[in-house]
Amino acid sequence: MTTKIRTRFAPSPTGFIHLGNIRSALYPWAYARANGGDFILRIEDTDLERSTQAAVDVIIEGMRWLGLDYDEGPFYQMQRMDRYKSVLAELQAAGQVYPCYMSVAELDALRERQMAAKEKPRYDGTWRPAPGKTLPVVPAGVQPVLRFKNPHGGAVAWDDKVKGRIEISNDELDDLVIARPDGTPTYNFCVVVDDIDMAITHVIRGDDHVNNTPRQINIFRALGKEPPVYAHLPTVLNEQGEKMSKRNGAKPVTQYAEEGYLPDAMVNYLARLGWSHGDDEIFSRAQFLQWFNLDHLGKSAAQFDEAKLRWVNAQHLKAMEGGALAPLVAALLQRRGITADERLPRICALFKDRCETTVALADWAAAFYADVAPAEADVAQHVTNAVRPALLALREKLASVAWDKASIAAAIKEVLATHGLKMPQLAMPVRVLVMGAAHTPSVDAVLELAGRDLVLARLQAPQGFGL
Repeated sequence: MTTKIRTRFAPSPTGFIHLGNIRSALYPWAYARANGGDFILRIEDTDLERSTQAAVDVIIEGMRWLGLDYDEGPFYQMQRMDRYKSVLAELQAAGQVYPCYMSVAELDALRERQMAAKEKPRYDGTWRPAPGKTLPVVPAGVQPVLRFKNPHGGAVAWDDKVKGRIEISNDELDDLVIARPDGTPTYNFCVVVDDIDMAITHVIRGDDHVNNTPRQINIFRALGKEPPVYAHLPTVLNEQGEKMSKRNGAKPVTQYAEEGYLPDAMVNYLARLGWSHGDDEIFSRAQFLQWFNLDHLGKSAAQFDEAKLRWVNAQHLKAMEGGALAPLVAALLQRRGITADERLPRICALFKDRCETTVALADWAAAFYADVAPAEADVAQHVTNAVRPALLALREKLASVAWDKASIAAAIKEVLATHGLKMPQLAMPVRVLVMGAAHTPSVDAVLELAGRDLVLARLQAPQGFGL
């Protein structure tokens, strides 16, 4: 029997989650879903000074919005301290861990000497026990850190699913601190215990963790376990080519929801930031999960492009039925104090091809339910004295025709013929007065949806023909 695939997303709640972070959740989620596996959410909250519940809430909210559902969790490392300390005791009993009493001042002095000698700064093993070695006298009143006995000689290697074969000499790695003076375990140790306890088979994470991996592999083996498969994802860069971060202007994932992006479009866009399926640019969530594997992850950094994101969102928006868009737009209108009606699905269907976001679609829909204020420049350009008689004639005709597209179109054609006008000469001012914009979909479709009373009122507005 093959082992069930189990992946995890393990964010640190020390700031809001942005697109670069959430992509590190998308791929392990997709790999688990594509292979009938489990996806686990783990909150690595051991940085007590910087971790906040607000950041945890944003992580969970962002994942919920994107539909990145997890099978287990969230697990919190701070709630697992007893477990870590138990495993630490096992390692210590097995001689894999030792106390180190070297002070911070002594470590700093050691590093300065090493750097002056052009050596790599690293702990020199002063307190590491060895046969025939006499250790220094234990200083009074000093609480030691616990260090892991990294193997001497040989190398630690793994076949990374993104970067290929990576091999690092054990002599490059010093003895890692795995517990602080107060006994609190450190990140690299906790991660290994968590991955063992949660039976993680594949660790898919950012390549800023590559340097941690050989240390973690050695801890796995000291605990008698084989490490999982690793895939280290290249960095996501912002539009200026810098690493995406809050400091460099990245937005919280949840802000994209407020700006009118669709979850499936975000998943589509994020998937392409480091993975590809041939030349396919636009695909559904179901297609993504059908196609996704670790063999087509990109090796080079991906660059965020908001214009491309907007284009992807527009394609997904166009592909949706008006009925599916209507609840999303209704919620946005509700926040503006506007209650929509049964026309909304048809309004969404009519205007969706002109929009990149649901916010833009809500802007159009609002014109059917709330007052519009045409720009003075549009009124001056299109609602001229020359066209006002035709506007008055059209209003009179629209007051009595059957209210359907065909009858409205016939009334417009009749007024055009009577006044010797071309369609844009009449349609543009009608659009400006009724919708507040010179460019809309077919004018007869727009008027039919707007309703007779609203159309007649807006055509009679002061900027119309001064009645």
